[in-house]
Amino acid sequence: NTKSGADFWLSAVNRKRMEMWRSENTRSRPHCYTMTAVLSCLELYSYTEGPEFQLNRKCFEEDFQTHVGDKRWVDLDAVQHRAHAMRLLDGLDVTGREKRLRVARAILYMAQGTFAECGSEAEMQHWIRYNVFLLLGVGTFSALVELLNMEIDNSAACSSAVRKPAISLADSTDLRVLLNIMYLIVETIQQEDPADPPEWRASRETFRTELGSPFYNSEPVSVMLFAMVTKFCSGHAPHFPMKKVLLLLWKTILFTLGGFEELQQLKVCKRAEFGLPRLPEDSISVIRSMRAASPPASASDLIEQQQRKTRREHKVHALIKQENLDAFNEKDPYKADDARDDDDEGDDNDNNENALEAEPFPLERDDVMPPPLPHLPPTDRVSFPKGLPWAPKVREKDIETFLECSRSKFIGYTLGNDTDTVVGLPRPIHESIKTLKLHKYVSIAEVQIVKEEEYQKTPLSAGEEEVELCATELLYQGILPSLPQYMIALLKILLAAAPTSKAKTDSINILADVLPEEMPTTVLQSMKLGMDVNRHKEIIVKAISAVLLLLLKHFKLNHVYQFEYMAQHLVFANCIPLILKFFNQNIMSYITAKNSISVLDFPYCILHDLPELTAESLEAGDNTQFCWRNLFSCINLLRILNKLTKWKHSRTMMLVVFKSAPILKRALKVKQAMMQLYVLKLLKVQTKYLGRQWRKSNMKTMSAIYQKVRHRLNDDWAYGNDLDARPWDFQAEECSLRANIERFNNRRYDKSALNPEFLPVDNCLQSVLGQQVELPDDFQMNYDLWLEREVFSKPICWEELLQ
Repeated sequence: NTKSGADFWLSAVNRKRMEMWRSENTRSRPHCYTMTAVLSCLELYSYTEGPEFQLNRKCFEEDFQTHVGDKRWVDLDAVQHRAHAMRLLDGLDVTGREKRLRVARAILYMAQGTFAECGSEAEMQHWIRYNVFLLLGVGTFSALVELLNMEIDNSAACSSAVRKPAISLADSTDLRVLLNIMYLIVETIQQEDPADPPEWRASRETFRTELGSPFYNSEPVSVMLFAMVTKFCSGHAPHFPMKKVLLLLWKTILFTLGGFEELQQLKVCKRAEFGLPRLPEDSISVIRSMRAASPPASASDLIEQQQRKTRREHKVHALIKQENLDAFNEKDPYKADDARDDDDEGDDNDNNENALEAEPFPLERDDVMPPPLPHLPPTDRVSFPKGLPWAPKVREKDIETFLECSRSKFIGYTLGNDTDTVVGLPRPIHESIKTLKLHKYVSIAEVQIVKEEEYQKTPLSAGEEEVELCATELLYQGILPSLPQYMIALLKILLAAAPTSKAKTDSINILADVLPEEMPTTVLQSMKLGMDVNRHKEIIVKAISAVLLLLLKHFKLNHVYQFEYMAQHLVFANCIPLILKFFNQNIMSYITAKNSISVLDFPYCILHDLPELTAESLEAGDNTQFCWRNLFSCINLLRILNKLTKWKHSRTMMLVVFKSAPILKRALKVKQAMMQLYVLKLLKVQTKYLGRQWRKSNMKTMSAIYQKVRHRLNDDWAYGNDLDARPWDFQAEECSLRANIERFNNRRYDKSALNPEFLPVDNCLQSVLGQQVELPDDFQMNYDLWLEREVFSKPICWEELLQ
């Protein structure tokens, strides 16, 4: 799914399964456009909510039979469908809580596709989409937002939840039903389908605009959901179902702002608007074409490989010559690295790698690798050198530094920021400058910084800035007053959901919407609840990581100081050590975790007869070889870490201080190209600070960085000779950045802080005299006295006035 955050980074296994699913189901019903809309509902419901599916159906059928009769929903026409939807919408506007909840459950059953009348997932998906657009057309979403605001402000429910010693699923029933409907509406409508009629497409664009603007309750819906997160973390509303809130927040941001492909298109348009050259490549296409590299082996891997090799040699010695065996090993793409080739274990901080799994990333070879080429004679086999995956880049600062060093060396004087004068320099230097300028890259952020400096230095001549009120700008304006609290709340929940976190009495309880009223009494129920809790935490991590990454990328494109403001508050809230703490676990176990029960997933559990669950079937799990949800989360967190530390030497030093190198090296065990790329990027930025001995003993990692990460010309990252590697006052860097951010926010958003000297003045006599001035009553009563005292009794020298 290219529209759901980073979900388009599918492995070969997932891509093949998705194509098979789509080819099988699109033949039965053309409206079944993708599998993603069904898959998006899998994580919305916990397994504890299973019995509520039939309760929703019961509430709908009772109301439906009362008003329509014995007919089926699928047999009615469009007019009857709309009439019944409006009747249900009127039922939400009642004072009785129980009656209102039953109507909301009936609407939820409609949004779930009236599954009792469907025979397959394809047919159910068709009715989900039809019913959701029907509900949107009659104004259901606006009514749901009003009800959600009413439940948020329900002080009685909040105080009752605070006093309870243990909060369960029953405490959040009303909120869960409302959030389920809203999530299904947002997620279904954001999925584009070429078969949609024109009125649906127009409705989709209108809904997208309304969702991102202050249309509902004078603020974007995302701001309302952020407020729910902070209220939950403050302890005033512990019954809020945080998983559903975060999922809805993620999908709302994704729908209103756009996913990664929309971001790429916006970036291209914005560069053209600023007069910048086109991007050297499409980053999405480049990463899709990259392949994972074999990770550096640990000490336990080497011992096991040596034992396997010895056993294999003894077994085949009598049948195969040693030369043939060596030739076979050279052709095997999954051949384990020989012990003498591994030099990556010189780090003293890798003492705990013996506890990690020694096997590589467990994907089937046939699904990932193409079949091996037939053995051809040497004359028929032609090998072409493979180019670099990324085009090299150079900053303006790099060219200036290179010229300054060259002038000082060959001429003995400098010219400041002049990058054009090459008089007196040798011809090879001329060629070097030409090459550097050929690969010069000017980012949108650099242009925005220069423009902001002009507005700060010359506020009068620069004029008033024209700010485009796009969805990103409206969202930033909405969350600006409380953005630090929002970031702290999200990181608190992320910490509570991390698998490395220990259960503490003072930590927030994120399991309010997964724990049943009655705790399990059998081993089978305990195992099921344990898997549900782990799955619940994984989904929360996935949603938070996606929200943070999308916001960082969209804010950076809209204005760099919006991005820097959010990033700095994430750093102040200890986001960097939190992410490192997250990765300081057995990452292979987390990637391959099986905390899903496929027969209990929606919609399988309602369309099929459930088999009898046993402890053995729960332990076996499903047949998937890795958990895409956890891989998705890890990639997002690594990208967030890259965003926070890029070109920030003070934050790079935090990576060094917190000993991130061995943690990141262990993450290279996951044989997934995109994850390895962002791990290598994080290792590259801190290499110059780790010392010569680390670089010497980790040459395989250094080679992987050269092979996969973009080259910055004149970047001495591998040698540590750069001036940036020397000790600096890193606090000054953060303080200077913070001052620039505050000046930007005050200039653009704080209208009360404007200097009155810079306000426009009306100098036109006619407009000034023509203004309607409201005088107070006491002045009007004493107007004659004022004239006598201020006008008639004071002499006026007209000659002086004329002069």
